[in-house]
Amino acid sequence: MTKPTPQPFYIKLAAVLVGLICLGYLSVIGKEILSPLIFGLLFSILLLPVANFLETKCRFHRNAASAVAVLLMLLTVGGILVLVGTQISRLSNDLPQLKQQVFDSLQSFQKWISTTFHVNIEKQMDYVNSATTKIENTAPRVIGATVVSLSSILFFLIFIVLDTFFMLFYRRRLMNFLVDVFREENAHVVHDIVERIQFIIRKYLTGLLLEMTTVAVVCCSVFMLLGIKYAILLGLITALFNIVPYIGIFTALALNVIITFATTGLASKALLVVITVLSMHLIDSNVLLPLIVGSKVRINAFVTLLGVVIGELLWGIPGMFLSIPVIAITKIIFDRVESLQPWGQLMGDEKLPAKRIRLKKRTGTRTRAGSGSRGT
Repeated sequence: MTKPTPQPFYIKLAAVLVGLICLGYLSVIGKEILSPLIFGLLFSILLLPVANFLETKCRFHRNAASAVAVLLMLLTVGGILVLVGTQISRLSNDLPQLKQQVFDSLQSFQKWISTTFHVNIEKQMDYVNSATTKIENTAPRVIGATVVSLSSILFFLIFIVLDTFFMLFYRRRLMNFLVDVFREENAHVVHDIVERIQFIIRKYLTGLLLEMTTVAVVCCSVFMLLGIKYAILLGLITALFNIVPYIGIFTALALNVIITFATTGLASKALLVVITVLSMHLIDSNVLLPLIVGSKVRINAFVTLLGVVIGELLWGIPGMFLSIPVIAITKIIFDRVESLQPWGQLMGDEKLPAKRIRLKKRTGTRTRAGSGSRGT
């Protein structure tokens, strides 16, 4: 049997590009199904030891064990949301002070514009009034879109809970399906990939939760020592937004500065918040992240940033949260499939041995121009 002729590089590249385009298109149109499904997969992997413990040690039936594991997750998330909501309700009590501070800041800003750009306050108020009129005209549509988005978020969360439960309940059936799809000689590779994905994702999520808890405790303690108002709220905002690589820390920094300046009116307090958040980010990036999470998922910074941007473009905020686990799962599959291993090396951050590329010299006889017998 003759070996198949290898395809040229441009044909392989065209096939890869067409596959990526089709995959991106399908992920966009299937966002409402795929996004909660992947969240359910991640949470089911995280809750799998709890479900196994309830089944083996507590003698729970599989459906009861899956339901209790999901209920524990909901109670934990609900406790975090109640804590954040309590802090936000405290912030709402200072709403009159916030309005006054915003009004004073706006007046100072108007005076600065008038002095710097020579635009009098009357013209500035005309611009503000015209913008206010446009906002009032679009307010009903904005409210309607908000109601629709809230209902979509509610359904999204319900689907995540249901997907998590069913993946825990049917986990053995799903495993048998993955094994049966491929040929029998590849069964050990499938088992290896699934076990590696479970190990990596579980360690990554637990490490991320530990990192988030550490950041929250440190930031809340420092803010309290500095006398920052709403220290717990600012610390929780920093820890929650810190989950999103690169982009989250700047969002948290902006929110912390706005809340601090609006509640105190002191630029010095806002500067202390900036120094604290940036210092915590440096410690987190160089100490906590490599120590807690870095040993579990080794993905280089460029692929991480690119994945976060692409995830936001495709699925919005959920895509930003899912980008790192999806890239980690993809890298595990690439590392276990021989033809895809170069892509896994491209995505990874491991130290690779230096390879020396030697150019082969062409051997053979050179034919000189004009060689041979000459006519007489």
